[in-house]
Amino acid sequence: SPDEGWQVYTSAQAPDGKCLCTAVIPVQGTCSRDLRSHQLRQLMEKVQNISQSMEVLDLRTYRDLQYVRNTESLMKGLDSRLKVAAESQKSLNAKSFQVSPRLPDASRAPWDQLPGLAALPEPAVLRDATTRVGTLGRVLLSAVWVAEHLRGGQRAEHSRSGCGKLTGVSNPITIRASGSRFGSWMTDTMTPSTDSRVWYMDGYYKGRRVLEFRTLNDFVTGQNFVQHLLPHPWAGTGHVVFNGSLYYNKYQSNVAVKYHFRSRSVLVQRSLAGAGYNNTFPYSWGGFSDIDFMVDESGLWAVYTTNQNAGNIVVSRVDPQTLEVLRSWDTGYPKRSAGESFMICGTLYVTNSHLAGAKIYFAYYTNTSSYEYTDIPFHNQYSHISMLDYNPRERVLYTWNNGHQVIYNVTLFHVIKTSGEL
Repeated sequence: SPDEGWQVYTSAQAPDGKCLCTAVIPVQGTCSRDLRSHQLRQLMEKVQNISQSMEVLDLRTYRDLQYVRNTESLMKGLDSRLKVAAESQKSLNAKSFQVSPRLPDASRAPWDQLPGLAALPEPAVLRDATTRVGTLGRVLLSAVWVAEHLRGGQRAEHSRSGCGKLTGVSNPITIRASGSRFGSWMTDTMTPSTDSRVWYMDGYYKGRRVLEFRTLNDFVTGQNFVQHLLPHPWAGTGHVVFNGSLYYNKYQSNVAVKYHFRSRSVLVQRSLAGAGYNNTFPYSWGGFSDIDFMVDESGLWAVYTTNQNAGNIVVSRVDPQTLEVLRSWDTGYPKRSAGESFMICGTLYVTNSHLAGAKIYFAYYTNTSSYEYTDIPFHNQYSHISMLDYNPRERVLYTWNNGHQVIYNVTLFHVIKTSGEL
């Protein structure tokens, strides 16, 4: 029995009647006991609320995990289908038509559309955890997109059939918002896939500072970069990085400059004979964009115009070692009417504007010296494009759009020639 001054509050007994546990409390007045009981009930309610909150968190985590597992299963199924398609191509004895896969837009991932997720209670204690889980989900889905995107780029590297005619451009994927309204950013168009450096050049004239980020993630976060100070300032935004060197237009001249990043030196510079400069023949947005360097599957190009060509766009194949012009084509398209342009598989694609509502309006085929008018829309999300370049290694378009660094996937239509065909 309890000592003097204490009373039994509760007790528990075994089936045989033996006492297992007895709880005692001091003998106090009724008011004190009521207060203790009230405090105990409050404590039990808090414990119950915490228990319910943990159940909700467990349910959310379980559903999120199921979604990730389902996504993984879908990706495995897609990979299996791609393998089957690759094997079946070997047995074809006629022309086959293939469209390059369009990868999902990471910004449209349906993470926030999980069934029943929005209907769950939202206790304050869970809000931070829910945010973290949602962020993790988006990161996972973005990682899946990047992995599939890079895998597609590597397949294109090893397949001559990767070239084709542009038939579509994906929704924009905004990588970062930084810098001024005009600028240029890029990755190397030739180096191995293990080299993921990003170069960043803010502004369209007199600039000399090039930032080199170690990875795309470092570029997104703005860290882990080194600075290159060019010996000659640049003009426009038509720069390109090709095999470890930067090709750009020297300010107030029609001189092409090849700057090597590793040695931090200019390897060669050469004038593009007759090429206009200093806003003589820019794109419609101006910005000293007279000379635009590009790289596609077949090498280095320069896009500009001359007085002899009456202001129409000239496309020139350029030797990347000497900067000598190897061959030129007159496209017949007035450069001042073009918003921007880019090369894919020897074809120059031209946009009709740099503003909202722009579309890819004109294509010039250097292999046949012919052209056609096209109607390929793309979403100009920030309404002012000042740089648009194709990267053949990654098979995406890089864009500087009103202070935003944006990429687009491209869809190419091409004919696969089977063995025995010419």
